[in-house]
Amino acid sequence: MPRPVRSIAVATAALLALGLTACTAEEDPAPLPTTPVVQLGAPGEPNRTLSPEEADALEAPGYVEQDVAFVRDMLHHHAQAIQMTGYVDERSDDGDIELLAERMDVSQTDEIRQLERWLQERGEPARDQDAPHGEHGSEPMPGILTDEELAQLEAARGEEFDVLFLQYMIRHHEGAIQMVADLYASGGGQESDIDAFARHVESDQAIEIARMRDLLAQREG
Repeated sequence: MPRPVRSIAVATAALLALGLTACTAEEDPAPLPTTPVVQLGAPGEPNRTLSPEEADALEAPGYVEQDVAFVRDMLHHHAQAIQMTGYVDERSDDGDIELLAERMDVSQTDEIRQLERWLQERGEPARDQDAPHGEHGSEPMPGILTDEELAQLEAARGEEFDVLFLQYMIRHHEGAIQMVADLYASGGGQESDIDAFARHVESDQAIEIARMRDLLAQREG
């Protein structure tokens, strides 16, 4: 093949190759598989996989009045738990009780900060401005100790204190779990932050209840 003809052929082939490459690059990529969207069920209920149409229509739920009431009540509930753990150092010589109380104090102090920040970020006051001073609802919160019970705990010492502390704190933790159940039953707990916090409380305090029951059985036996 003469040199000019061969040069033209090579150039033509190169141009065709470039054109094919460009066409290939401009083609739409194959669609990626869609990840299933799973809607978490309330405590005790199964999760559910949403259809593509449901997932597309899904919007992140906002907080509701029940969430605000739950946060305010949980602040008060946690504050009493910290008051109870504050009695331990001067009234108990039991290493297990001291370690348990320290863990509770750290975790619930951190959770109080989370709850206060949640209210602040949403412009909600820390207490219901329409409620009379010092009141947190028409009925006592689940698991909350009365003033008489707190005074009894404060007056106890040694083994008597250890047993009473465990009995009261088990009841207190069970009350917090009940508050979580009541939140979901009332239609709250759908906002992601509140849902995550409520599930954490339910799980963490259930673990501590099991531990406290073991300690109580050892001391009552």
